[in-house]
Amino acid sequence: MDRQEALKLVKKEVKNRNLVKHMLAAEAVMAMLAEHFGEDKNKWALAGLLHDIDYDYTKDNPEKHSLVGGEMLKKLGVDEEIVHAVISHNEHEGYERKSLLDKALYATDPLTGLIVAAALIHPDKKLASIDTQFVLNRFGEKSFARGANREQIASCTDIGLELEEFVDLGLKAMKDISDELGL
Repeated sequence: MDRQEALKLVKKEVKNRNLVKHMLAAEAVMAMLAEHFGEDKNKWALAGLLHDIDYDYTKDNPEKHSLVGGEMLKKLGVDEEIVHAVISHNEHEGYERKSLLDKALYATDPLTGLIVAAALIHPDKKLASIDTQFVLNRFGEKSFARGANREQIASCTDIGLELEEFVDLGLKAMKDISDELGL
């Protein structure tokens, strides 16, 4: 599956515009991480773009989230590594995150939400107006963006990145697509 096919699938299956933006943000961050690690940028980007493909079907049943998506992607012939990363990004499932791709997607998922929330509290609500330190300061505020699981974000150490470097890469990636994100 190439990006155009994946994007078409996302637009067909995901009705919430903010969720689509989250998936685009995850795609951008995963592509940046692939470049950083010398991995397959297209594969990693697709994993980010497709990771919540089943959300509209599973939002009321979180223990099924990612399993349904994995099955959808498997039936479409998506690369098995991407399918495994999608399935294992949901901590409810208990699937072992084995590969660098699996672990990167797991850490990236909540990072995008933290970065968006940090941008939205800035007066102009733009990614360009925030920096890595601003996001790190928000990371330390337990009451800020409660849905952004800090432990999951901090698991970036499992892929060999310190938190500051991970946030920096994520923020840069999202700034690169700020127009698409409306931020």
